[in-house]
Amino acid sequence: MSIAVLVNPAARAGAHTHAATRAVDRLRARGHTATLVSGGSAEESTHLLGELAARADVDAIAVAGGDGTVRLALSAAMDTGTPLGIIPCGTGNDFATMIGLRERDPVAAADVIADGITRRIDLARVTDAGGADAAASTTLYGTVLASGFDSRVNDRANAMRWPRGGSRYTIAILREFVSLRDLAYVVDLTLADGSTQRIDGDLIMASVGNGRTYGGGIPICPDADPADGLLDVALVRPAGRVHLLRMLPRLYRGTHTTIPEVSLHRVRSVHLHSDGVTAYADGDPIGSLPITIDVVPQAISVFTPR
Repeated sequence: MSIAVLVNPAARAGAHTHAATRAVDRLRARGHTATLVSGGSAEESTHLLGELAARADVDAIAVAGGDGTVRLALSAAMDTGTPLGIIPCGTGNDFATMIGLRERDPVAAADVIADGITRRIDLARVTDAGGADAAASTTLYGTVLASGFDSRVNDRANAMRWPRGGSRYTIAILREFVSLRDLAYVVDLTLADGSTQRIDGDLIMASVGNGRTYGGGIPICPDADPADGLLDVALVRPAGRVHLLRMLPRLYRGTHTTIPEVSLHRVRSVHLHSDGVTAYADGDPIGSLPITIDVVPQAISVFTPR
C-alpha cells in the first residue's frame, strides 16, 4: 500500500513532525510505501493532500495532528474515496478517539493503517449563505460544531499556551463563566423523520455533533454515532452561573442530558441563527452565524483498530 502522510506546518505543536516521521518509519517497516509531505500553510496543505488523494498510485492518505489538521483532509477523502488514516498528536484528538484511537502513539496509529481495516463514517457539512458581498461557502467537519458559550471557550483555549490537553479547556470554561450571557437564538431543526421544529429563544449555547466529544473528551453529545446518518444537537438554556457551574461535573460524565435546561435532538439538518456568534468546528473558527449544518452519510472511509 502506498500512503501519503501529511504534517501541517501551520499547526502549533512541533511534535507533529516528529510523530509523523515515526509513523512513516513504522509503515515502511511493515512493508508499505510511505511518503511524508508538508505544505507551507494550511491552505497549501489542503490543496497538496487533495492532489495526492486523486493520484492513482496513492492508496491511502494520513494526517499527523489534532482535529484541526484532520479537518484539512476531510474534503480530499470524501471527494476521491481514498481511505484516511489518523496519527493523533494534537491537543484534543477527538476525531481520533471517535474512530477508536485513544492513545497518542504514532507507532500504534501506523499499525492501524498498516492493518488495513476500514469503516465508513458520516461527516457534517456547514453551509454559510454569505452576505451581500460574499458567495455561499461550505466546509466539512468530523466531530462537533460549537456556538455560543462553548465557541468562546474554544477562542480562549486556542489563545492559551499552557497547559496542553483537556485541562486547557477546563480552565477556559471557568474563565468564560465570568462573562457568561444569554444569547437570542433561532434554531430550525429537520428531525430524523423529516418533520421540522423551530426553537426561538435565549440559549447559552448550541452544539451540533457528528461525534460525541469535543475539547479533548467532553461528551457534549454523548449518544452521537458517526455512522447513523444523523447529527445530534445539544441546546443549553439559561440557568444562572451557579447552577451551570454545578452542571459541569455532569457534562464531563455525559450525564447532563437529563438536566431540564438541556435538550438534545437527533436531526438530518439544523439551521442556527444568532447575531454576533462565531461557530467553531473541530476546534477551529469557521465563520459567523447564521449557518446550516447537514449530515453527509457514509462520507469517508477511515482506518480503525481491530
